[in-house]
This record gives sequence, C-alpha cells and structure tokens, in this order.
Amino acid sequence: MTAPARLPDAASLEAVLAGLHPASADAALLPALAASFPGFEFGFAQIDDDYWRDTRSVIRPDGTRLGELRPWMMAELAKENGDASAVWKRLKETDLQITEWRGTSAFVSAPTGPGAADYVQIALGREIEWRAGRIVNPDYRPWGEEELLDPGWPRTDQLPDSDRLAGPVYRLLGRAGGAVVHVRSFLDRCDRVERGKREAKRPELERRVIREVGPGGTRETPFLEAVPDYFGFVPRELRFFQDWEESSARPQRVFAQWALDIRDYTHKGEREVGFIPRPLRSPKERLLMTPDASVHLLMERIEAVDREIGLPFGWFFLMTHGHWVDPDVGLAIAQGLKAQRVRLPDPDAGVLLRWADRTYGF
Repeated sequence: MTAPARLPDAASLEAVLAGLHPASADAALLPALAASFPGFEFGFAQIDDDYWRDTRSVIRPDGTRLGELRPWMMAELAKENGDASAVWKRLKETDLQITEWRGTSAFVSAPTGPGAADYVQIALGREIEWRAGRIVNPDYRPWGEEELLDPGWPRTDQLPDSDRLAGPVYRLLGRAGGAVVHVRSFLDRCDRVERGKREAKRPELERRVIREVGPGGTRETPFLEAVPDYFGFVPRELRFFQDWEESSARPQRVFAQWALDIRDYTHKGEREVGFIPRPLRSPKERLLMTPDASVHLLMERIEAVDREIGLPFGWFFLMTHGHWVDPDVGLAIAQGLKAQRVRLPDPDAGVLLRWADRTYGF
C-alpha cells in the first residue's frame, strides 16, 4: 500500500459521509474513506452508547413532513398567543407525530507509523431517524412551552423496525474539538498546554511558601522546594501511551482496544485538553478489591482479565480507566512485587511500580 498522501480533514470527511447512501452506508464507509485517502488502512469500532439528537420533525401518519419541530411548534404557539395549554388541547386531537434521530458512537482509526500514538482517529455518529410517537402526550397537560418544544415523553428503549424512517447516516461528532485527531500531535498539544499553564504560575509559585507551626516554632519551606518536580509534571494522557509503549501491550495497537473521547475547548478563559479512554473490549465482571483477596488470587484474576479481552497487561489499562479494575488491586500487586511475593514480566513490573509511586486515572 502506498504511503498516505495527506491526513483526513473535517471538510473532506464530511463530503465522503454525505456521499454514502443509507442502504449501503455500513458496508461502504471504509471503502469510501480508503478511496478518498489513499494509503490508510482504516478500521472501524462501534460503542454501545445511545444518544438522541435535538433535531426532530413533525410528520403525518403517511410520512409527509410538515417541518422541523421547534420552528413549527413556535408558529403554533404564536397562533394561540403563547398559550401552551391551548396548543396542547388542539394538537392532542390530531394524528400528527414527531420523529427523532437516535445514534451510537463509532470510531474510525488508521495507523500513521509504528508507535503507539501514531494513528489518526475519527469520531463518528451512526444515526437513524425513527417515528417517536404522537406530537403531544394526550394524557399530560404541559406546564409550559418548553415541554412542547422539547418533549421527553415519547422515548422508549426499543422501537419496532416499522417505525424506522431514515438512515443509517454517518456524521462527524463534535466532541469538543476532537472529531478528527492525529493522536501523536494531540499528545504534543496536551503536553504543551499543561506546561504553559504551569509556567504561567511560576512567578506566583516562586513566592509561595508552606508554613508549618509546631512545638519548635514556625517553619517555612518554599513551595518549589517541597514540590521540586512541579514543572516536570506529565499529563495522564501522555503517561497512558508511555505505559503502553513500555509494557507487554506494545505489540497491539491502542486503537484496536481503546477509543479516545477527546476534548479540546476553552472554558472561562482556561484551555482544557485531554481525553477519556473508552474500552472496546471489557470483561464480563468488574475486578474489585476485597478484604480477603490475597495477592496470589489477584494475580490469577488479572491473568483471567487479560485472556478475556485478548491483551497482555490489559488489566492495567482497564485500571487506569477507573471502572473495570479497582486501583487498589494495582496497589496490592505493586506491594507484592516489592515484597517479592509475586512476579510480572520486567517491563510490566516497571510500569506498575511507576504508576504506584504516582498514580493516575481517568
């Protein structure tokens, strides 16, 4: 395969997605991307995290569309001088219905080099439009106009296929600036932003002292003497990939096991950059620390987790994720390593002990 000529960009991706026909979108997605971006080997992963878009339409039972719900309903309210009850009384006698778009997250990734972070990730939504229900709930009088403009009552966990109106369609998910990222470049950005934040505090921290009062009097310690590595802090996002590179997980690609829920935005003048890793494979049960669990039993259980998800040292990264493996499990095994009661492969032992010395998680 030829080397990639250019990285995917949002505008080009949107053009590719717009050209997919709903009847064949699932099968055609990767070939269409490969044709538009030669040299990339794209892979696809879908995550079961249902969401609803705020775009809804008003339709008749035969499918005739009358318009988008919010502007259409605003016009109906205007006819009744803003009286939500009057609108409800009139509409509950009609057979009008509303639609809604339901989606699940999907991620397309492709390597750009041999390193753990050398890949591009594209965050997509796979969405289907459904007939959600009647335009108003005939058994519930709304308190105000917002309940007509944004109704929550029609939703059910599962709708019959007969209520499926359109899709699937794929679209880029905004995800706070993280729809399309080259992960290596994104990690550089995380590091740069974090360093900038800390450097901005240097003048203040150089003046700050920690004051301790005890029997022998008052002792003052400059903050930077008490925390000498403050400016050497490594963001958790970088540590995640460093640990992958230096552990038994390295032969596998990160994107084969994890999707990154990326954020990059400014809030109250403060730049926020980072990601939350989301496992593509997870064990059937959580591994929690219990008072009677010996370190040898924990070793058996982490090995079972690795076999279940098909990733050496995979339990460690599930632990940093913070849900599937209790961090206390990692601390207990680290203590067992120090006491020479258990063993891990040397690279994994080094990664775990480093984590235990300064833990991080998502």
